[in-house]
Amino acid sequence: MAFCRLPAWSSQTVRWFPKAAVSCWPWESAMAFPHLQQPSFLLASLKADSINKPFAQRCQDLVKVIEDFPAKELHAVFPWLVESIFGSLDGVLVGWNLRCLQGRVNPVEYSTAMEFLDPSGPMMKLVYKLQAEDYNFDFPVSCLPGPVKASIQENVLPDSPLYHNKVQFPPTGGLGLNLALNPFEYYMFYFALSLISQKPMSMTLHVRTSDCAYFTLVDRYLSWFLPTEGSVPPPLCSSPGGSSPSPAPRTPAMPFASYGLHTSLLKRHISHQTSVNADPASHEIWRSETLLQVFVEMWLHHYSLEMYQKMQSPHAKLEVLHYRLTVSSALHSPAQPSLQALHAYQESFTPTEEHVLVVRLLLKHLHAFANSLKPDQASPSAHSHATSPLEEFKRAAVPRFVQQKLYVFLQHCFGHWPLDATFRAVLEMWLSYLQPWRYAPEKQAQGSDPQPRCVSEKWAPFIQENLLMYTKLFVSFLNRALRTDLVSPKNALMVFRVAKVFAQPNLAEMIQKGEQLFLEPELIIPHRQHRLFTVTTSFLSPWPPVVTDASFKVKSHVYSLEGQDCKYTPMFGPEIRTLVLRLAQLITQAKQTAKSISDQYVESPTGRSFLSWLTFGLTDTNSCYPANDLDEIGQDSIRKTDEYLEKALEYLRQIFRLSEAQLAQLTLALGSARDENGKQQLPDCIVGEEGLILTPLGRYQIINGLRRFEIEYQGDLELQPIRSYEITSLVRALFRLSSAINRRFAGQMAALCSRNDFLGSFCRYHLTEPALSNRHLLSPVGRRQVTNPARGPRLSLRFLGSYRTLLLLLMAFFVASLFCIGPLSCSLLLVLGYVLYAIAMTLLTERGKLHQL
Repeated sequence: MAFCRLPAWSSQTVRWFPKAAVSCWPWESAMAFPHLQQPSFLLASLKADSINKPFAQRCQDLVKVIEDFPAKELHAVFPWLVESIFGSLDGVLVGWNLRCLQGRVNPVEYSTAMEFLDPSGPMMKLVYKLQAEDYNFDFPVSCLPGPVKASIQENVLPDSPLYHNKVQFPPTGGLGLNLALNPFEYYMFYFALSLISQKPMSMTLHVRTSDCAYFTLVDRYLSWFLPTEGSVPPPLCSSPGGSSPSPAPRTPAMPFASYGLHTSLLKRHISHQTSVNADPASHEIWRSETLLQVFVEMWLHHYSLEMYQKMQSPHAKLEVLHYRLTVSSALHSPAQPSLQALHAYQESFTPTEEHVLVVRLLLKHLHAFANSLKPDQASPSAHSHATSPLEEFKRAAVPRFVQQKLYVFLQHCFGHWPLDATFRAVLEMWLSYLQPWRYAPEKQAQGSDPQPRCVSEKWAPFIQENLLMYTKLFVSFLNRALRTDLVSPKNALMVFRVAKVFAQPNLAEMIQKGEQLFLEPELIIPHRQHRLFTVTTSFLSPWPPVVTDASFKVKSHVYSLEGQDCKYTPMFGPEIRTLVLRLAQLITQAKQTAKSISDQYVESPTGRSFLSWLTFGLTDTNSCYPANDLDEIGQDSIRKTDEYLEKALEYLRQIFRLSEAQLAQLTLALGSARDENGKQQLPDCIVGEEGLILTPLGRYQIINGLRRFEIEYQGDLELQPIRSYEITSLVRALFRLSSAINRRFAGQMAALCSRNDFLGSFCRYHLTEPALSNRHLLSPVGRRQVTNPARGPRLSLRFLGSYRTLLLLLMAFFVASLFCIGPLSCSLLLVLGYVLYAIAMTLLTERGKLHQL
């Protein structure tokens, strides 16, 4: 069979396909006769092929179409193709389902999709092909994140330059607002939103996010457009020497009251340059800026109504502007947004674990991207020199695009995420952002040192400019940890991870220094205006002078995130120190609880539970500890829990400089010692007018099984709830039978039990409840005698309704059959054996009563 070579979409991959597979496509005849070509013929053919052809064949056809057809024909195909890949924005169509596509499960489909969507693959060639012709595509505003949608619908332009000059009024009779996006923006909007708009994966699907195609594509796009080495590769062009121009700025189609302070005029600056003076690096940096803005806007711009009012209102923006420039608000008076916009936005958004993992990947790459500056470029003195746009973008990417929205996103997660082990994903995302030094180039040189590295002083500006990320979110984590079960190894691991990160040498000191800078009083400094930040709107403008007032920078950071009227609680103040001491107390208590569970494992052999199941007695429903994940994992998990908690306690002692005497006092005040009966003490509570009232600590102890009240059934044993080891219908039938016997022979049983001879003792042993007169009503406050109604002798057959009793009887008949003993003879032997047992117990009971007298 003859073969022909198709243009490869990756420089590393060459594919060979049969010539018959590409020689008889329905649109080839149309290309030969242009006058027969219909505008929708190509799109209709591709739609039909998407149903009839296998996935690999469809991708091969798409490669051929992209190479052979002009942009005019591909313009109509592009929106359909993007939706067929990433799914519809309403989540109904899943497209190629990249979030579940894994290489080890579907290797052929995975490799085909990755090559097609690669930054240097055919899909990007199509994007650049359409970009060169300056095509625009409508994107519905209704599909944007809730805060953005509510803002635009009320004619208030969001602060991101991503939306400037792009909002279009609907035509007459049209529905909704649209954004006019260029092909690159349109593609990235769909790609980013597919993570949010698609339905969460089913719990039955065990898919590792890091192995799926979507996660890998995010990593490839970040590495391509935000390179840590070299510059952004130029777009692949179909024609030699061709270039993809930057999109021209559009005039706004509707009036807006913009309250953004960081309006990026990079694109406008570049588009106004002449082709002679245009810098190629500046010409292409807009793709990197667009990619980052799209990812941040789509993934981090989701939060509650209160956050939206606080962070996105023009009033909050003006507060920051007033503080920075110390000028009158009359000079900057953007229109207030309609209250309808604020109250109409009621988005209920809960990020998924997959969403958080992708955001963490973005943060890790941004740290590596920002830290890839050379030392001479990263130094403050280099700001005044001419630097490339990419280098300027590296300095500004995190503080200007990511910091605020990430802070709000993390606050939303800390406040709304369930109190379970899945919070680990949010925790690791937060800790990744707090440690940019982990992604610095010098990390590899010192990676072999087992001891924790001292955090260099060069990171002090980052810590000060992200103070709330360290302090306020640490307090939020403290409040979560105080409400979780620290006996669980997964929860103990999270406390250990946070304590370990904050205990890195010199980190706590730098955080404390940042707090001191923020809390120091305002001073009237003459000519302060000459040392303030310049509100610049372009990355290409000269970098502002270095600000030596560190206190001002910290205050500016806090006020920009929380507002100038915020009430800041110092992380190293007495209030937070009290919370840390409470956490240390709970850690100590959880360690003792884990040790008690471990002791129960040691004292209870594996076979003992089976033997106890076979006994006639009732199981102990008042066990010391409820079931948790320790019971399922076993002794190794208990050991890990104790290790995590021990190290976490030591790290907390280092961070907050707790003395050994304080920790010893906590252990003594814990009150977890056992009483004389070997049972735990009562939960923490106070005495009120109507008895004990649980404190918050007491509720925590009960919820997590650390302590409990002793509860016993004090009513009629015949009327107690049916247990799980009893047969419901049989218990009820036996109760009716025994009640009928008791009513019929009540007088005879009373007469027999009143006799003073051996027969009377024998009947009293079987027909009366033991120690009925000595039963007390237990109460934590006091005890009082139970006023039980007088109950005469009665017969109880309830023990025959137990699974264990029936199993023992079946085993007895089975063993008897092995010795050729029939059922009747076996029954007589069982009755005889029980009579002998009852006689012996009667004699022992009577002898015990004589000793008590």
